[in-house]
Parts: sequence; structure tokens; C-alpha cells
Amino acid sequence: MDKIGVVTITFNSSTVLQSFLDCIFTQTYDNFVLYVVDNASDDDTASILNKASDSRLQVIKNEINSGVAKANNQGIKKAIEEGCNQILIINNDVEFEDALIEKLLQVQSDRNCSLISPKMMFHHNKNLIWYAGSWFAKSKGFLPLHRGMGEIDKGQYDEIKEIEYAPTCCLLAKKEIFDDIGFMDEKYFVYFDDTDFSYRIFKDGKHKMYYVPNIKFYHKVGSLTKSFKTKQNKIYRGDFFLKQTIRNHIYFLKKIGGVFAYAFIFWLFFKNNIRFIINPKIQKNFKTWQLINKSYLEGLFL
Repeated sequence: MDKIGVVTITFNSSTVLQSFLDCIFTQTYDNFVLYVVDNASDDDTASILNKASDSRLQVIKNEINSGVAKANNQGIKKAIEEGCNQILIINNDVEFEDALIEKLLQVQSDRNCSLISPKMMFHHNKNLIWYAGSWFAKSKGFLPLHRGMGEIDKGQYDEIKEIEYAPTCCLLAKKEIFDDIGFMDEKYFVYFDDTDFSYRIFKDGKHKMYYVPNIKFYHKVGSLTKSFKTKQNKIYRGDFFLKQTIRNHIYFLKKIGGVFAYAFIFWLFFKNNIRFIINPKIQKNFKTWQLINKSYLEGLFL
């Protein structure tokens, strides 16, 4: 019976954490340890964790916010050191059914694959798909676009399918993956860390990844990462989101290398500035324009 290391990262997660803990500690598959890596939360996260009485909980406290990739690595390495032969990397701004782990393991066994990820729905509207599998799109700068995002779920993606990318909102992986591919690239503070990880697995070709549709899983998208901000009753992309996604896409393309990737980096300079002008979700001021272009340069020199 596999021992699962469940790894999640908290950073001021008090508004979502208790419901996550309720979901994880009622799993039908109970041979797991939950490793919570706390990135220096200053809200009630610590209090909620202290009240949790389950012996399967281990908390790793960081003195500073070290970012998603580094914190995931801390939890993954700790789990492997303590004898876990599978790692479930999972967000805590999610809610899910009590058979999540059991169903993931069953399909992983049936398909003889190394990695497995479920269909993910928007939490605010449980009929809307957020993720139903993904593949790398070279024409989009190797971005892994989520199949079905924003669509009403009518069963159109209810087939188990081999995929190339899964977000680490919920990804079960055998420990051999980390021996063969390595850990998360810690230059990604947040965003693209899972894209980079999946791409390395895809290019290596040794390990297969599958999508599972028949699992109830709901994601509170953007609830913890400041993806959006509101100003004068208008919703804009947050500065943090813009910085990390622009910077990290450039760095990701640099790692891929080759003529096409570098040509796309060149094109992104113009695309980002065009988006600044025409995208209504990007605030129109000098500070935002400066942030966009500074983030682009940071990606070049990472």
C-alpha cells in the first residue's frame, strides 16, 4: 500500500484552509502524511493548523515567503526522506470529494502511468470547467492551454486521456519522477513552476501523465495569489500576476531554447506592449507599462 506525501503550501490561507483540511482528513485512502509548508503567514493560518488534531499533519514553517517552487521542494524532499513513494502536490484553495486519492491511485494503476490529475471545476460555479487536460501549444509560446476552460460541463471531456501538462493544484506523482527529472526550478517564485516541471517530463518521455474526469474537485481560482485587483469598480490584472507571468514565460522559453523559442521571446516584447494598450483588464498608466517591460527584462536575465 503506497504511502502518500500530500504537499501543500500556505501563505495567509486562513479563509480557505479549514475546508481543505476537512476534505483531506476524510479521505477514504488514509495512508498519507500531510506536509504543510507555511511561507511566513501572518494571518490565522498558524492557529488553524495548531487546532488540527490529526496525527498525519506535519507543518514546516519558513521565516520568509520563499515562493511556491521552493516550498514545494521542501515538502516533496521531506516526504521522500520519510518513506513516501508517491507525492500529491495540491493547493489548499480547493475542495474535493473524499475518494480523491483513492480514485487517482486506481487510474494510475490501471493506466500504468507515473502522474495523474483530475478534472477541476471553478468553485464559484461548480458547472464551469477550469481544467480538463492540457497539451503544450508551440504556437502560443509552448503555453499549456487548459482544455474546456469556462465551458459548462456536459460530459464532453469525460474520457480518461493522456496529457502533457497538469497544474500542481492537484498532481499525483511517483517519487521516481523526481529522481529522473529533478525538482521544481526555484527561480520561479510562482506561476510556470508546474509548466516547467511538466515540460521537462514531456521532453524526457519516460513518464506518462493522465487526466481523470470522474472526480469532484473545485478550485477557488485566484483566491490566494492576487490575480486581480479592483479600482474604481473596475477589475484589472494584479501587478503581482503581471510581473510573475511575464517574467516567468520569458525564462521558460529561454530554458526551452532554439530558434523558435528565441523568436517568440522577441515577439513577446511587442505582444506585451500591444496587450497593455488594448486589453481592458490591464490598467492604463505609466507604472503598469513600466512593470510589464521591467518584468520582460528580468526574465531575459534570470
